[in-house]
Amino acid sequence: MKFFPMSKTPFSVISGLLLVLTVWGCGSSDTKTSQTSNAAKPADTKPASTAKNQTILFYGNSLTAGYGVEPTQAFPALIGQKIDSAGLNYTVVNAGLSGETTAGGKSRIGWVLRQPVAVFVLELGGNDGLRGLPLTATRQNLQAIMDTVRQKSPQAKIVLAGMQIPPNMGTSYAKEFRGMFKELADKNKVVLIPFLLENVGGIPKLNQPDGIHPTPAGHKIVANTVWKVLKPVL
Repeated sequence: MKFFPMSKTPFSVISGLLLVLTVWGCGSSDTKTSQTSNAAKPADTKPASTAKNQTILFYGNSLTAGYGVEPTQAFPALIGQKIDSAGLNYTVVNAGLSGETTAGGKSRIGWVLRQPVAVFVLELGGNDGLRGLPLTATRQNLQAIMDTVRQKSPQAKIVLAGMQIPPNMGTSYAKEFRGMFKELADKNKVVLIPFLLENVGGIPKLNQPDGIHPTPAGHKIVANTVWKVLKPVL
């Protein structure tokens, strides 16, 4: 299946929705899938006997889905390895979808949360920023996603991944975009990862030729950044 960059919303949106129904709803452990079929697929880090563990759901765009790298090299799978090494009783589910915007995330969140989750890691907004979409709508969509999580899984702990964008859309827009994540985290009293791509974004050797998506080495750094915030939550 062809893969698409963050700046496009392709056929993978449709296929991702189908996978949410078939994989997340049925708990399939099939590993013979493409990157876009990563959506709502348990990371290949735990045996079938642990299927009843508490679930950590990573919900995002191509950064979470692992565009351009093997599924096992994407940072959610690397987090799964860290969880295993720490002997924690969690199963990681990767619900990343390439090309996803906050509007798309809002529209599919109800399908994804067909089973309760213990921890919900929200990584969306990057595509909104790269497209220069109105931040009022982005805020509302992120808020709606968190509201749905709390309705579907009231006990879930929410972790919000902060993002930054280059000043292509203007410095004021970029500044407001950056501050939006902390504002939402404070408002909703959720845990914040200040900048998901810390020490990765803008560093050529840690990114693929598009300059947006991390290489396997970049994903390792992202995983460490996420783990520092996530580990105390577990």
